[in-house]
Amino acid sequence: MPETTHPLNFRKSSYTQQQNCVEVADAPGTSAIRDTKRRSDGHLPFPTNEWAAFLTTLTR
Repeated sequence: MPETTHPLNFRKSSYTQQQNCVEVADAPGTSAIRDTKRRSDGHLPFPTNEWAAFLTTLTR
């Protein structure tokens, strides 16, 4: 998994619903997601190109 030395500034996903909150952060070469209700569990990083491919698949 990619690691980043850049700070991750999480924002609430525009696709999230009130009860199912997901936050997303972007850094050079990396995107990360985390559960808003369980922030202390950490986040899942993905290479930016894989995250973009995932989002493209969702919008088809």
